[in-house]
Amino acid sequence: MAAKAAPGDRLLEVGQAAGMPLEGTCEGQLACSTCHVIVAREWFDKLTPATEDEEDMLDLAADVQATSRLSCQIVLADDLDGIEVRIPSDSNDAQGF
Repeated sequence: MAAKAAPGDRLLEVGQAAGMPLEGTCEGQLACSTCHVIVAREWFDKLTPATEDEEDMLDLAADVQATSRLSCQIVLADDLDGIEVRIPSDSNDAQGF
């Protein structure tokens, strides 16, 4: 699925607007891991490195991979045009409940 975004948009909101099951319970405050995504390896090194707080939240996420990130911490820029991510299969979106 492709989604439209502008530089400065956060991947969390872009994914949510596109109908992706990204809960984002804490709304980007680094207090949960409900927006966990797995970034395609060829894109991972183009991202700003994760902070220690983000790494701590990823420790709580299921199905963490070497290229896991929280989508709320990925701010899109021109050099990320075409970024590929996938949502772990055990992701649960409880927003509608």
